[in-house]
Amino acid sequence: MLNPALTAALVLGSLFGAATLGIRLRARLPKHHLSDETKEAVRIGMGSVATMAALVLGLLVASTKSAYDTEKAEVIQMTAKVIHLDQLLANCGPPAAESREVLQRGMRSALLRIWPEAEVGQGTPAPASVWSQDLPQAIQRIATSDDAQRTFKSQAASLANELGQMRWLLFEQMESSISVPLLLIMVFWLALTFISVGLFAPPNGTVITAQFLAALSVAGAIFLILELDQPFGGLVKISSHPMVNALTHLAK
Repeated sequence: MLNPALTAALVLGSLFGAATLGIRLRARLPKHHLSDETKEAVRIGMGSVATMAALVLGLLVASTKSAYDTEKAEVIQMTAKVIHLDQLLANCGPPAAESREVLQRGMRSALLRIWPEAEVGQGTPAPASVWSQDLPQAIQRIATSDDAQRTFKSQAASLANELGQMRWLLFEQMESSISVPLLLIMVFWLALTFISVGLFAPPNGTVITAQFLAALSVAGAIFLILELDQPFGGLVKISSHPMVNALTHLAK
């Protein structure tokens, strides 16, 4: 998994270095290579490259932001279902005490696995089977005495299966979805445009500053993309507060 800060710094260095390389090449090129016709031909070609790079960059931002929002919604949805499951088990009465304890243990385990820094007490995460095996089996062992309790038990069993699926879905989505080759090709395209600007722009302080700020902006976009691609860590991460609050509710 790519480090957002390090990758953004490398992109910044690469793009600004490309602009600097263009400025140095300008001093070595024959004058007829810097004619207006040459500038126009390079401008048209690099315009196409810049357009492709901008499209890819925009698609990456949109894709990672959409995935981030989806996972955030899934966390909130899972939290709401856990609280609802606990209420269903409470309606089953004292025989459901074991199931509620297993649910609480599973919730604490999920928090520790996704957010290791979460303050949810001491201990190590329980095995992943707590959602797919322990909880459903504990619910099946609930002894019911009337139709109402049997209805609550059936609803709780169905909801527990949904939570098991959501838990594995969140786990699988923690893997990075960014294609490194695609990212490298996009940075290469952008480097070409920075070189072309350096070739034909006058080598003064304003141009150099503008190129640095442009490279910094692109690096910032790359940083944002990689941060959104790691929704449970880094600076732009999904908050653990909904699950912590749910765990507090389960402990009552």
